[in-house]
Amino acid sequence: MPPHHSAPLVQTATVVLIHGLYLHGLSMGLLARRLRQVGYRTALFSYPSLRYSVPASAQKLAEYTTPLHASVLHFVAHSLGGLVVRALLDSGVELPPGRVVTLGTPHQGSHVARVMAGTRLKAVLGHSIDQGLLETGAAWPAGRELGSLAGTLNVGLGRIFSVPPPADGAVAVAETRAPGMTDHVCLPVSHTGLLFAARVAEQVCYFLESGRFRH
Repeated sequence: MPPHHSAPLVQTATVVLIHGLYLHGLSMGLLARRLRQVGYRTALFSYPSLRYSVPASAQKLAEYTTPLHASVLHFVAHSLGGLVVRALLDSGVELPPGRVVTLGTPHQGSHVARVMAGTRLKAVLGHSIDQGLLETGAAWPAGRELGSLAGTLNVGLGRIFSVPPPADGAVAVAETRAPGMTDHVCLPVSHTGLLFAARVAEQVCYFLESGRFRH
């Protein structure tokens, strides 16, 4: 079960959910509902992941958060969405305090994207590779705790591209680690399953409240 939330946290904390490549904000809907069930206010951010570069999407995210008037602002992001949050924090924009949880985000760059970028499939990635999926190794921005959650159910197109295991079928566990992150945990779910698994939602809630995952 998700941890108990104190009344002030329930009343003031807003969680912005950011989807990954090819998806829409509605893909985060089930996770958002589970967060609302424990008292969080939620907002679904959508962006054109192929047409916008990661920095451009981060700028749109900054504009999206301003009217929320949140005193505590958390971010929960799937895959490419985690890189958008990182770019937002790197931009230096002023934000309310809060934490970040990323789900299957390739903080060390994406093996699949690097392989595709060297072939005719590069166009399929759109502008997501512009300061995004091909970047590697940057430390997590200081000042906001990061919990990185990785999947280990290796089913999906990533196996065609020989993503080094353990992996979630698209992103390797090693790729989800970021220098400066606060905590890291692995669950036996696929890259897409990170959006829907109840155990993922439980870990997200636990980190948002405590700053640590439940190990």
